[in-house]
Amino acid sequence: MRLYWLIYLASAALILVTLLPLWRREDWWVRVWDFPRLQLACAAGILLLLQSLLLDEGATITPLIQTATALCLCYQLWWIFPYTPLARREVKTSADIDADTNLSIVTANVLTTNRQAQRFLALVKEMSPDIVVTLESDAWWQSQLDSLEDRYPHTLKCPLDNLYGMHVYSRQPLHDGQIEFLVEDDVPSMHAMVELPSGDAIRCHFLHPAPPSPTENEESAERDAELIMVAKSLQDYKKPVLVTGDLNDVAWSGTTRLFRKISGLLDPRVGRGMFNTYHATIPFARWPLDHLFHSAHFTVNELKRLPGFGSDHFALYASLNMHRRALPSQDGLDAEAEDKAWAEEKLSQQSVDESDVPVPRV
Repeated sequence: MRLYWLIYLASAALILVTLLPLWRREDWWVRVWDFPRLQLACAAGILLLLQSLLLDEGATITPLIQTATALCLCYQLWWIFPYTPLARREVKTSADIDADTNLSIVTANVLTTNRQAQRFLALVKEMSPDIVVTLESDAWWQSQLDSLEDRYPHTLKCPLDNLYGMHVYSRQPLHDGQIEFLVEDDVPSMHAMVELPSGDAIRCHFLHPAPPSPTENEESAERDAELIMVAKSLQDYKKPVLVTGDLNDVAWSGTTRLFRKISGLLDPRVGRGMFNTYHATIPFARWPLDHLFHSAHFTVNELKRLPGFGSDHFALYASLNMHRRALPSQDGLDAEAEDKAWAEEKLSQQSVDESDVPVPRV
């Protein structure tokens, strides 16, 4: 009998945490359940097996709890399915790679307390990206990263010791580079135009908003506002755009989907995989926190998660090929009236709007 009750309680807990994210409250203890959808799907599968083997089939509650658990499983799988190779790819694979219109980026949350900088620098040397973006990089990390300057002479630097330092090192010229604090006074973002060897320019935004958590922001309001104000600043922009960083949100969350709907940007992971970048040292608790989104001007040469280097995040590597015109065959998510109203609500809560986002120019 005690085993029955354990299964009942576990099933009830699964149902609760599956339903909680449907509630649009921004409290961290609600929003945190957006993250482990793969883990919850696995838990639902295990519970279904235990229910079929151990529960009394004659009990009235058994088919009810089995049905509810199966619905939880299907619902969690619905969210993560686009980030499996079974789904249709949102961004095409490049047919040809033109060095003059190619752009490669390594995005890495290096972890402020991590002192294994040489492992990270070795990864950079191996991958040889055009741009290196680091998050959580303080003054010590800057002293290590500055060794890149002979190969990456164009830089934006904001060393901070509050876990929100940020650096950009670029082989390609950066025009009109700006460091801004869009929502919170101690959380920076970076904005610049990147010039390719072809002479074409790409508008880039590098972000690292604070997460909803009991140790940082108790709500997701600040994070959401930063993402949405950047998204709104891009919604009518018709030229090449790229946004990357540790967004402290998962690829399948309602907020990230809202960002994509409002901005019109594409996610190259759709149809390719999850590319879980966090947590690097806990294999069973991983999800995609580090992101790269872009306009329909790009196709994918390569997308991969890099090996660990002592941080709690893996680095994300992306190599893209830019086309001078947006490819009409590449479609993302469409914004409806309800989405636009929700976006405005998120901005009004923090008294910010898209006009606060820099528009870098060549």
